[in-house]
Amino acid sequence: MEKISIISQLVVGISVFVIWTFRRDNIDNEFKLFELSNLSKNIVGSTKISLATMLILGIWYSEIIFISSLCMASFMLSAQYFHFKANNPWHKYIPSLLFLILSLLIAAINKGLI
Repeated sequence: MEKISIISQLVVGISVFVIWTFRRDNIDNEFKLFELSNLSKNIVGSTKISLATMLILGIWYSEIIFISSLCMASFMLSAQYFHFKANNPWHKYIPSLLFLILSLLIAAINKGLI
């Protein structure tokens, strides 16, 4: 299970980092659609990049995995809410839903629940 957790940490961490650094146009459009301010976008972005970094560092420093994975899961749950609120098509829900599931899986493995 440890290997599954490490792979999940890398998938979520690298994906979130790439999305928030190299796909800013998409993020800008989504935050406009969700009617959220630039300040909230910047706070969410910097927090998600920090959490992504913590997930990757958690491969070597296991004490930070649980809290960073639960925080990332909460952001992904919020993304699900905003996609629902904006009446987005279902394919828009899939990335944040996948990252939500993986983040919860990481937390569960780290706590020995799985």
